[in-house]
Amino acid sequence: MRKLLILILISIVSLFISASSIKADELSDIQNEINKLQDQLDSSKNATTPLEAQVESLNFQITSLGTRLVSIRNDLKQSEEDLAYQREVLAATVRKFYIESFVNIPLLTFFTTGDAIETLKLIAFQQNSSKVDRNIITSISEKVAKLADDNKRLAAAQSQLDKQQQFLKGEIASAKSFQSELEGKIAVLSARQQEIINARSGAFTATIGDSELADDYNASIKGFRESAPSGYFAAFSFGAHTHRKGMSQYGARGRAQSGQDFKAILKAYYGKEPVGKDTGGAIRVSGYGEMNFETTYLYGIAEMPSSWNIEALKAQAVAARTYAYRYKVEGKEICTTEACQVFSKSKSDSVPDSWKSAVDATRGQVLEDVVTYYASTHGGFASPIGWDTTDGSGGGNFVDKSYDKAGGSPWVYKAWYTKGYSPSSDKCGRANPWLSPAEMADIVNAAIALRTEGIDTGRITPVTTSCWGGNPYSMDELRNLVSGHGGISSANSVSVSQGNGTTGNVTINGVSLSGDEFCKTFNLRAPGYLQIPQWSGSPCQGAFFNIEKK
Repeated sequence: MRKLLILILISIVSLFISASSIKADELSDIQNEINKLQDQLDSSKNATTPLEAQVESLNFQITSLGTRLVSIRNDLKQSEEDLAYQREVLAATVRKFYIESFVNIPLLTFFTTGDAIETLKLIAFQQNSSKVDRNIITSISEKVAKLADDNKRLAAAQSQLDKQQQFLKGEIASAKSFQSELEGKIAVLSARQQEIINARSGAFTATIGDSELADDYNASIKGFRESAPSGYFAAFSFGAHTHRKGMSQYGARGRAQSGQDFKAILKAYYGKEPVGKDTGGAIRVSGYGEMNFETTYLYGIAEMPSSWNIEALKAQAVAARTYAYRYKVEGKEICTTEACQVFSKSKSDSVPDSWKSAVDATRGQVLEDVVTYYASTHGGFASPIGWDTTDGSGGGNFVDKSYDKAGGSPWVYKAWYTKGYSPSSDKCGRANPWLSPAEMADIVNAAIALRTEGIDTGRITPVTTSCWGGNPYSMDELRNLVSGHGGISSANSVSVSQGNGTTGNVTINGVSLSGDEFCKTFNLRAPGYLQIPQWSGSPCQGAFFNIEKK
């Protein structure tokens, strides 16, 4: 029996080693293939660069020839006008000479008493004038002929340059198409690499269902999948402007709706149950002076809709009381905004029955030795509890299992493109948060530029100057700046690795960026007000988001 167990263990170990070996071999093979494709891509780009320079030179030559042709045609037109005038002069002179020679002169000879010298002088003058006119006409005609010949030869040269230009443009287009094909192959292989790495590290790729509807159809995954053009991208945030500390308010609502009471909710988010304290007396409130702690200040806390489940309201009352209690005990003034807790004097003066009941039912109850942070939506993961899901686990489609979704949060999985929380707030001219392949490539190129020495990063700002101003690089300028550093012209693949409440890596067309790096670059360069609203101590630190591609 013992021998059989040993044999089984050996077999299992062998299978594990074999599987690991296969994974290692596959990774090695994939990397070798990527290296080969990358060499081909670099060679193609190196060969294309001189062609692009040659096309630029041809463009300059063609423009120069065009300018000369215009000048020649103007000269030709003037010469033709001069020739027409000289022909009119010649015709008049010949007609006059003919009349005077054969009509006037014989009459003059017959009737004049003087000698014929003056008549001969007149004839000589007329003949000389005619000769001069003929010379002028001949000269102008020769000039016109030369200009016409120059015009013909320059036009032929321009036609030849046009053909060369079109040929080179065709070659460049073919090379670009080949490069795009190589980039696509590299992207596919890189995605496979990421899958293997994810499997080894315990990371995962989020799979989001179709039912998530944000408060803005175009910002929801449903809207994106139904209406975005094929090949487009969108950056979806798990939660918004959240530090992921303590209680998720929508999560509390979801838990209450599933049957948990306020103590269980508080235990889940803070690891503690409330204890009784003497909370009588006053608290100093910014802008209002001192007021009764329980029956004035807490009645005016406007952090959760009063229509929500009473157990969620009770959990909120204890969290708000605990947060403010330390201010009361230490005699400090508490602010009335989201920087502390939102206080509404009008709500305090006319407190809703359900909220008053929640505050009164939990009077004096606080959590010891904990700062009761809370936020609207954590996106399925909270500190210190970890996954805020019905089974306590993440991976795969955790959004569908999240208490945020159960509580009906409109921000559990949303693409943000408005200036404020409200869907009706300023959108900087954009109708949706979707990014074209070129716009997503621009985000990647911005990240590469931020990594590269010698590039003026001060110009890496949104291209939408109508709402941001400045002098940003155009997408073409930025792409050209990083063309020798792995820049891409069009995004056609994406792979995202998720960890425990954070985004590990984003790989687009083989370019791998950390979650923090992508988030910061996106928030710096994305057009309009597109953003990944994540904050945990510093912007994008521990950002938790996903990139979808249609």
